[in-house]
Parts: sequence; structure tokens; C-alpha cells
Amino acid sequence: MTGLPDLGRRDLEELRTTTDPVAGAPSIGQIAGLRPRRRPGDGGEVSHADVALLDTLDPSDRRTVAGWLEAGSSPGTRRVRLREMASFLRWLRVAEPDADLLAVTGPQVDRYCDAALDGRLPGGEAGPGRSLADATVARKRAVLTSFYVFAWRCGATRAGGPPGARTAEGRGGDGAAALTRDERRLLRRGIERLAGEGRAAEAAAVALLDATGAPVEALAGVTAQDLRTVAGVEGGDGGERAAVVVVRAGRDDLAAFPLPPLACRLLRELYPGRSGAGPLLRRDDDEPVDSAWLSAALTSAALAGGIPRRRAAALHPRMMLAAPAGSWRSAV
Repeated sequence: MTGLPDLGRRDLEELRTTTDPVAGAPSIGQIAGLRPRRRPGDGGEVSHADVALLDTLDPSDRRTVAGWLEAGSSPGTRRVRLREMASFLRWLRVAEPDADLLAVTGPQVDRYCDAALDGRLPGGEAGPGRSLADATVARKRAVLTSFYVFAWRCGATRAGGPPGARTAEGRGGDGAAALTRDERRLLRRGIERLAGEGRAAEAAAVALLDATGAPVEALAGVTAQDLRTVAGVEGGDGGERAAVVVVRAGRDDLAAFPLPPLACRLLRELYPGRSGAGPLLRRDDDEPVDSAWLSAALTSAALAGGIPRRRAAALHPRMMLAAPAGSWRSAV
């Protein structure tokens, strides 16, 4: 595991005796950035209870969870993933005690998110009987989706596919269908309202997602150099020059999308403070944007535009894909 060099012999011995992981898979607490905290000031980085809970998974499930945690781009991302997985697992063991973590369905994820919205999560994350904010629930859904997509790609799921992806593609339960034309109109109204509130990065990100339908990892890499003006494309009148954005997926895969005036204006407002080769979209802490951040921004824009609360909380960037996963580059 990548975290082993960060722990000394005494730390490892304490970790083994405290968490007592099932034989055959190392403790989650051995992953870099996830050292369990047992008492104030002991150098721990995450809740010991969360680590201990995930360590109770059977070895094969724990290896899948550990691989997903290690795949996080930074210690902060890994800590968020750990916290959200522990929250989901606590709910699953109370509400769906016979459920298999790697066979979870889209409707089960929906029920978990509904419980969070209604303040019914075990342990009272927001306090006894208090509901979580819509953006918080959207982040939870996005984190779970990333886990099940990871597990599915690894061949570890024991169901037909990743539940988050089924929901995003409109094959799940209530609220899982793709956005209607009216919802898109409301979303664009919400984008303008976010921009008016000074939430420039969120507004620009959702506008770019709406305009391109490209995967989150591709949008996160868009730079000022990727905004171009060309003649004779859709959006230009009578041969006038129009704005396009070049979106990259990997080293050689490119797609060019026409940019509506709103998206173009919002992206250009992000220029100050960004180098030509640096990503335009950054979080408030200057970290790269990810699926959870963009899901929360999407929910915020939907709410600001007047989309109903439960529907807004169920939205995920994958629902905005311009084409089926893997073929979005046809927009070139």
C-alpha cells in the first residue's frame, strides 16, 4: 500500500492491535493521508471510527475500497472519500442490512440520498433530525458514483454495472432521467444567478458542462489557450467568427464545441490570475475541480434556477453527457 512509508514500526503495531483488520487485506489506515486519529494531538488525520468500520469489510471488498481511496488525487480527496464511504456503509448496515456493498443498486443510492435530505442518517451527521444541505447530498452522490464506477471498471461489482452510472444515464429510479428542455432553461437561469452572486468558478463550470457535455476530467483540464475563435461554425451568423472550446481527453483525443455567449463570458472572467497553460476551473482552495465539486455546483445552479429540490440533488455531471460514455468525442 502506498501509505506504508509514512508509518513507523510502533505506529504499525498500534494500528494492527487497534483496528484488528481481517486477515488477508491491510488496514485502510495504512493508506497515505488516512492515519487514524485516536486522541487529540496524536498526529492522526482521519476518524479512527471510520477506519475501523471500513476495516470490518471482507478482504476482497476492502481491497476494492482501498484501491479507490488510493486513486484519490490528493490526501484531501482520500479523506473525503473515506468519510463518505463510512457514512454510506453505516446507513447501509442499518437500512439495508442484507445488502452487498459491491452489488448496490441505483435505487439504494437514491434512498441513501433521500435519508440525508430528510435528516435520517445514522449518527446524525447534521445533528439529530436535521437534514443535510442539497449541495452536501449532491457531493455524497458524486463520491459514491466515483466508487462504483471504479469498482465496475475493476470488475469488482456484483451487479449489472455501476449504480451511479445507471442513475446518470436515466435507467434508474425516480429523478434519474436526463434533463428536459425546460430543466435546461432553468439550469441556465441558475447559472446566471450563481454568477450574479459572485460564484464565478461554479457558474462557469456548469455553463461549460451544459455547453459541451464532456466528462468532468476533461473539463477540469480546460485552459485559456483552449478557447478559440473560428469562422463558419454553428453559433456564428453569416460567417462571423464564433467562440469554441477545445476539450482534451488524454494526449491525442480532442473535441471542439461551440460556446454560447453566457459560457464564453463566464470562462473569460476567470482569465485574471490564471496562466495560459493552467486550468481555468479551480476550487476555492485552488485544488483542481472534481466530480464531487462539479456535482455540488450543478445542484446549486439547478436550485438557483428553480428546479425542485429533490430533482436538483439527484443531478450528476454524467447526466449531461453529450453522447454515450466513451463516444462523446464525436462532437469534434
